Parts: sequence; structure tokens; C-alpha cells
Amino acid sequence: MPPKTKASPKGTGTKPSSKKPTTEKVFHPDSRKAGQLARKALRKGKLGNLRTKRTQKASSMLELYAFLHQALPPPKESENGEDSEALSLPELHTIAQGWIARHDAMLADEQAARRKGRPKSAKETRIEELKLREQEIYRTGMEIPDLTDPPTLARFRQWDVKSLGYAHLLRFVRISSALPDVLVLSRAPSAQDGDGGEGGGEGGEEDEEEEAPELMEGVVET
Repeated sequence: MPPKTKASPKGTGTKPSSKKPTTEKVFHPDSRKAGQLARKALRKGKLGNLRTKRTQKASSMLELYAFLHQALPPPKESENGEDSEALSLPELHTIAQGWIARHDAMLADEQAARRKGRPKSAKETRIEELKLREQEIYRTGMEIPDLTDPPTLARFRQWDVKSLGYAHLLRFVRISSALPDVLVLSRAPSAQDGDGGEGGGEGGEEDEEEEAPELMEGVVET
């Protein structure tokens, strides 16, 4: 004799949904609404690209400043607490050349690993292209903090190099491999205010329009 099955309690069954499925509205390509949506999407895309570029620009500039910071010789303090010996212009060029050559060992490894007759790897190509771009920036005028200026050098040593907001306190110059004996003032330091402490505010980052050095995504290994 087959087992008896219990009837489901009254009212516990699922009722079919009374909501109608939503359908996406379709507008005529030449309608005003379609134009508004297209402009909105375009603006959103532009804002997203702008934020990405600003982030990449800030990262690449901070990478350069961190390299300069690590390349500084030990300070020789005078009685007033400032560096008694600022860098000379040739020493500034030596540090700049070290920045451009920072990936040379990695490039040599890629070249050594490539078998004869084989095409360059994507990594090797990116390193070479980056170096060519940075060499061109250096040739036409590379902007860096004026480490030949004692007050600027002292402030630069105190920087934690974590935020571009501190950079407005520094004096900046342009140096060029084509004119190694010429140093051109590009930006004077702003007056120090309440936001000028170590790490600084973020105001200087938004107004920064100078060309930034480029980061080599997918090449630098951490």
C-alpha cells in the first residue's frame, strides 16, 4: 500500500508574481533623449579617464621624487641646521642620468634571455620605449626640485615623499642634457602655510600641469 502524502497547508504555495518584466526603453537614434544619454555616457567616460590619468601622473611623479630622495648624499649640516653643501649642477645631472638608466639591468636581462633570431619580448619593448621617451624629456628639459639651492635641499630631505601636496614648498628647475651648463627656474616655492607640514595637503596635486615622468606598467617588479 503506497504511503500517504500530506497535503500542503493552505496558503503556503508560491503565487505567481504579478509584476510585469521590465523592458529597457529604446530611443530613436536621432531623438533628444538618445542624444542626452550619449552625451552623459561620453562625459562619464571622460571623467573616468581624467581620474585615471591624474592618478598615474601623481604616481609617476612621486616615483621620480623618491628616486631623487634616495640618491641624495648624506647631509653635511652647518651651524644653522641647513646643508652646508648643496648639490652642484653636474651632480644634479648625474642623478638625472641615473633615473633614466634605472631599468638598464632589467633591459640587459631581457636581451640576454632572448635567443638569437627571436623577436623582442613585450617587456623589452616597453623598457626601450620608456627610456627613449625619458631621454627626450631630459633632452628638452626635465623638471626636478632645485637641489643646488640649500633651502630647497633642506626641505626636500624633510619630505616623506608620500603626497604631492608638499611639492609646492619647493623650488623647481629644468635641466637638459642638450645644455648641461644651463639651469632654468620653472617654479618658485609657494609661501608656507598650515598645510605645509610633512606630507602636506593635496592642493598642489590638482593644479599640477607639468609633464610627468612615465611609469612603466607591467615592467617594474616589486
